[in-house]
Amino acid sequence: MYVAVKGGEAAIANAHRLLDDRRRGDRSVPGLTLDQITQQLALAVDRVMAEGSLYDPELAAMAVKQARGDLIEAIFLLRAYRTTLPRFAASKPIDTGAMKIERRISATYKDLPGGQLLGPTFDYTHRLIEPDMADDRPVPEPERRSCDRHESAPRVTDILGADAMIEPDGEAIPEREPADLTRSPRTFPADRDARLQALARGDEGFLLALGYSTQRGYGRTHPFVGEIRIGEVEVEVELPELGFPVVIGRVKVTECQMISQFKGSKSEPPQFTRGYGLVFGQSERKAMSMSLVDRALRAEEFDEERVSPAQDEEFVLAHSDNVQATGFVEHLKLPHYVDFQAELELLRRMRSEQQDEDAHKEAAQ
Repeated sequence: MYVAVKGGEAAIANAHRLLDDRRRGDRSVPGLTLDQITQQLALAVDRVMAEGSLYDPELAAMAVKQARGDLIEAIFLLRAYRTTLPRFAASKPIDTGAMKIERRISATYKDLPGGQLLGPTFDYTHRLIEPDMADDRPVPEPERRSCDRHESAPRVTDILGADAMIEPDGEAIPEREPADLTRSPRTFPADRDARLQALARGDEGFLLALGYSTQRGYGRTHPFVGEIRIGEVEVEVELPELGFPVVIGRVKVTECQMISQFKGSKSEPPQFTRGYGLVFGQSERKAMSMSLVDRALRAEEFDEERVSPAQDEEFVLAHSDNVQATGFVEHLKLPHYVDFQAELELLRRMRSEQQDEDAHKEAAQ
């Protein structure tokens, strides 16, 4: 039983004022602008957009600023704002094969059509703090290459697919609407589109831990990164009055195609299997973790025994959302006076009864 809190409005107002003060910090120092957050803390902004399920860098930067850098709080703010927005159309599936690529790597082929592009990455940096960054030191202009708009960069999985070395890619069912977790309650068993949607907005840390567990034997993955690509893709909406799709903008996404464990049977030759990850912005760790967990959740498709947490669909999907998890954990801070007093009274009664019983035994002896 919960009890409503009465009074305390002045204390709450003062807490909000103190929060505003701590958020602003030293008044002699210029405040952070949204452009600074968007450009210099871009990966934090990308995570907020991905797990907040709303692609808007400026709003995500505003949420990061308001949350004082608490990304889960910022994700919560963005999700709450998202519920106020009207839905005027549904976009067509994005074509990541036509991506304007900023970064593209493969761990399975050294030389592949379109080449490997390292792009902006921490992969080859020394993990050492650079004191020079304390000042606004000059940064040299980056090396850039000329980009042919029609340059071909076929997916690694398409190369394997041409030789039937990997399972066919999934295809959408035309007569079936894709799942929408924001409008329909979660049900089990869930179709793969619903699972992927939940994983795309799931907590990065939770998925990272699950993906890591599959590599340590708690799931049948044995993965290879077929390809990771980061870049901008066009978003198209089909307008009924025109009868054809039009481009309404571009979004930056990270896609990971994970090549995993063989499958086969007496009647079918063995093939690689797939895991898939796609998220807003630059978020390789999240996309890779998502692809590992996606493959683990497909255990039943390949007649594999479900023995690990990452293979348990209900466990994964019911606990991957950090907004839900935060609400359930942090609600423990709210008043539970009646609950606790009831538990305390029960404990006292049990202890009293036990003391009476012990005294009765001693008297009997």
